[in-house]
Amino acid sequence: MTDTDPIQSLLDWFTAEGRPLPWRDAPPGERDPYRVLVSELMLQQTQAARVAERFNAFLARFPTVAALAGADEADVLAAWSGLGYYRRARLLHAAARRVVEHHAGEIPRDPAGLLGLPGVGRYTAGAVASLAFGLPEPIVDGNVARVLLRLGGRDDPPTDPGTTRWVWARARELVENSTRPGVFNEALMELGATVCTPKSPRCGACPLARCCEAHRLGRQDEIPPPKPRAKQKPLYIAAVLVVDARGRRLVERRPDDGLWAGLWQPPSIERPDRFSTRDEIADTLGLSIETEQPIDRFSHQTTHRDVRFEVWNAGRGRAGGGRCWCSQRQIESLALGTPQRRILINTAPAPADRS
Repeated sequence: MTDTDPIQSLLDWFTAEGRPLPWRDAPPGERDPYRVLVSELMLQQTQAARVAERFNAFLARFPTVAALAGADEADVLAAWSGLGYYRRARLLHAAARRVVEHHAGEIPRDPAGLLGLPGVGRYTAGAVASLAFGLPEPIVDGNVARVLLRLGGRDDPPTDPGTTRWVWARARELVENSTRPGVFNEALMELGATVCTPKSPRCGACPLARCCEAHRLGRQDEIPPPKPRAKQKPLYIAAVLVVDARGRRLVERRPDDGLWAGLWQPPSIERPDRFSTRDEIADTLGLSIETEQPIDRFSHQTTHRDVRFEVWNAGRGRAGGGRCWCSQRQIESLALGTPQRRILINTAPAPADRS
């Protein structure tokens, strides 16, 4: 990519092939900065398809930065349910409050002002600056880094500080050479997400294949080298489904820090080394376990955890002490992690013993 022709090829490809995602409601460089900020926070560590399912509902609930700033955190977390990494929701909420309190309700245009918002780093600042305001600011996520490293034929580890500096410098050089920086940035991200993928890239469909050094060398499957896989620590959670005669579920809030911080769950006990026994569950949670064996077992993977669940059934329980009864409709409006949603909404209690 030493001249503007490959850049134009990329822009033409994006015009023809870009996905019609809900946050792409206006041309890059002309979008509502609030919608850009919301979409970029949602897209961190979450697949675009899943964000597409939740984006419009979130914006309908909080249509403006002022609406989000004035909302209760519990409502924000509930609207975020299904996206995971709930710290992002708290940071987005805090960013909205900062905008209202310190920027007269207007999201800053300049990268320095954007970087002053909670949860906004170098990437997100560049995304808002370019996609909302059309400024020639670079953005580098995993997709962009992979594309640029392959184009340059660089097989350095992506996490190496020198590699990071090179990628950001190259991204800046390219976006400053584009007459449509927002479109260029989004096109580069789209290329990495849909064509220049980590495995089995579709080089035959790539508008930049003729100037890609990795493709020329036949090393597109080797560049960049894979990151060392983070070792997942096991966590064993025994959850108890308690359903009263009216069909309500007993729920409690998780602690304000740690995994699924502040979200709701059935009464639960967790250990790092093994599942709690039936008697340990009953004694610790103060519940009478009705079943001899769990009524469900499943695993849930996070970036750093291999979380294993056993679900038990108790026939009676009491509200109070941080616990409360919720109807199915009320539960659907709570902030729930994916596994807790499975237990509370999709798991049926064990059949009553009629012997």
